[in-house]
Parts: sequence; C-alpha cells; structure tokens
Amino acid sequence: MPIRIAVIGSGPSGFYTADALLKSDADVEIDIIDKLPTPFGLIRAGVAPDHQSTKRVARSYERTAQDDRVHYFGNVEIGGDVTIDELRDCYDAVVVAIGMPGDPPLSIPGGDKEGVIGATKFVGWYNGHPDFANFTPNLNTKNVAVIGNGNVAIDVARVLVKTTAEMAATDLPGPIGEQIQSAPITDVYMFGRRGPVEAKFTNVELREMGQLENAVAILDPDILPDEVTGDWSDRDKRLRERNLKTLREFPDIDPGDKNKKVHFVFYAQPVEILGGDTVTGIRLEKTTVVDGRARGSGEFFEIECGLVIPAIGYALQPFDGLPVDEKTGCVTNDDGRIDEGFYAVGWAKRGPTGVIGTNKPDGKIAAAQILEDISEGVKPGGEALKALLTKKNVRWSDFDDWQTINEAEISNARPDAPREKFLSMNDMLVVVGKA
Repeated sequence: MPIRIAVIGSGPSGFYTADALLKSDADVEIDIIDKLPTPFGLIRAGVAPDHQSTKRVARSYERTAQDDRVHYFGNVEIGGDVTIDELRDCYDAVVVAIGMPGDPPLSIPGGDKEGVIGATKFVGWYNGHPDFANFTPNLNTKNVAVIGNGNVAIDVARVLVKTTAEMAATDLPGPIGEQIQSAPITDVYMFGRRGPVEAKFTNVELREMGQLENAVAILDPDILPDEVTGDWSDRDKRLRERNLKTLREFPDIDPGDKNKKVHFVFYAQPVEILGGDTVTGIRLEKTTVVDGRARGSGEFFEIECGLVIPAIGYALQPFDGLPVDEKTGCVTNDDGRIDEGFYAVGWAKRGPTGVIGTNKPDGKIAAAQILEDISEGVKPGGEALKALLTKKNVRWSDFDDWQTINEAEISNARPDAPREKFLSMNDMLVVVGKA
C-alpha cells in the first residue's frame, strides 16, 4: 500500500515537502490541507502585492499540485473541522507546515491600544486575506509609525506611500487600494532599535525606497558609519556594505515636489504608545549599540501618529494536539520530528528565518524522515478524510475549484492588474458552488 501523507498548510514549506516526496522512489499519496480555498500561503497573502516576480514561484507549486498523487483539501480547518488526532488516524504521516501567521504582542505600555496593528495582520489585510475581510484599519492620520527594520517593515512603508499608478500592475485589491490612496498619510516613520549596519532589510527592497514617485526617503547622514565593523561573516559584511551605500545615496536625492516622506530612524527604541483608548503618538528612547545589542541612553523623544504597526516578528497559532516549545515559540520537535508519524517543517519547525527558498531543505529532511520511519502504508488516507468531512457536513474545495477561483479573479482584474482578489471565503465558495 502507498504511504499516505497529510500536509497541513499549502505554503512554500508544505509544497516543498510534497515535491521532495514525489521525487523519491517511494509509493506515496499526498493530501495538502488548508483552511482556505486558495493555496500558496504567504506567496498569496504575505508577499507584497507590488512584488509580482516573487509570486511566480507558485508556478512550480502548481505543477506539484497537479501530480496525480497529490490532492488538495481547501476550506478545511485543522483544530476546527477536523482534530489532529482524527487526521493522524487517517494518515500514515502528518506534516505540520502552518508557518507563523500571528503577531507577537507589543510588550510596552499602551501596546494594546486601538490603532496598534501587528504587521502580519496589516499585511494580511492589504493582501486581501479572508481572515481580515471584516477588518478596516483607521488610516485617518498624517503620521504612521512602523516598528522594525526588516523587509516586512519596509514593505508596509512602501505600500502606504506608493501612488495609484505605481500600484496599478499589482494584485492589491481595488477597495483596499482606494482606502490607502484616500488616506491623509504624508509621513511614515520606520524605527529601529539598532543602527543601519544591523538592519535586516535586503538591498533590493532598500533601493526601491529611493525610486518612489511621490515619496522621498529621509535619514540623518551623520548616523551612517564609514565602514562595517563587527563580527560578521564575509557574506553578511558585503550585504551590509551594500545597504550603507544605498542609505548614503538617500540624502542626495532631490525631493522635488514629492508630497510624502519615509523616515529611517535608527537607534530608537519604542518605550510607550501614547493616547487614551486610541493611539495619538509613540514615545521612544535613543539607544547605542554595544556588542550588537541596543542599550537605552536615557534620552527620550515623541512622534505624533494615529497608527502604529509593529513589524517585530511572528507568532505560531497552534491548534489542539500540537505541542509548542515555550522558549522558541515553535512546534516542539527534534529536527522536525514531533512524534511517531508526526513532523514539522518551515517556520513552524525552526522559527521565522530566511527567505522563501530557505524552506526547501526542510521539505527534503521531512521527506527523508518519513521514508526512513515508514516503510509501507497502513492507513486509509484521503478516502477516510472525505468520509469524515462528509459526516461533519464540511464542504471542502479541491485544486480544480482553486483554478476556477483563479480564473475568475484574473477575469475580474482592473486594467494592468494580474487579478482582483476575492476578499471573503463566501465569495470564493460562491464561485465554485460550495457556499
């Protein structure tokens, strides 16, 4: 009998696991399970809408999904529609590939005020994720504070200040684009606890900030060091030198008649969110960096703002039956093994590190572990899952349904845009007759 494997999550780590299993000589059947009718995880809902070239990796995932040994079960929530124990009863192996889709708390006074919106939630909103179909951030502010110096922070800042023309050839949903363009936002502040050398954005994303139609990048050139010092690998040192070179060019860019500014503020540690129930500002402490760590100087300053977006990391959103390591915040695992026939890959396994392709080795490791641990299948797999879902009146969607949704989104696209996303689960399911 084939080894029947369930992969929970249809993002990069899930598809890389499926692909590695298919490329082995083993007799396998793979069911990819996701709570959404739309596959591809953060490729669809995390990558910035104006980075369409990055989203093209989904084409390789499509080829995997269309293999006869692979089946897609969308609109199925593990921990809700099906318990993990029920799923493990159906399959010889279960792989957790759910990523880290939540926001960690902003653990400073006022961090829970209205107007503090975690970057994962904010990015999910502007990418049209159905979980945020009923969420509308209050953009009625001139100043926005983004906490963090990574690619997510720079994505948020860029999307907030780009023009309608710059966003025309993207999959930013039309209604959301209209909300952003009608907002009175003029200044976006990006705050980093440490300096420009320690910033984690990639140079490609950083250079984009000097090429915006109606926004100029602002920073104090005096804080830029002459060279990169510290205990860095040769590769990391080169990457940081490129970033410094780009940052040095920003003050020389002619702002012309541009109406918006993105302020790169380094050596600034948020200590309090100001206001009553709603955000009115942010208080920060100036810092110095000692041995790679930020230390407070005792000197404070404040910025008025009506929206604070912490881009400070990610948090696991576990379901019942999934053990969590309190120290790491990841699924409790031993190099991917959770329990007998139970595995983890991607961010759920190792934390939110690397780029999309970094998940590929995890898929290969998981595939090797499964084939090492299980020589022959004994469980019923997808047929048992279908029976269970039918018994529970759960209407699942398959990959053909996704292709129907995909075609509808493409046909609904405004001029130049690749698609117009459906923003709710119901709208997607109506298209395939499963609402």
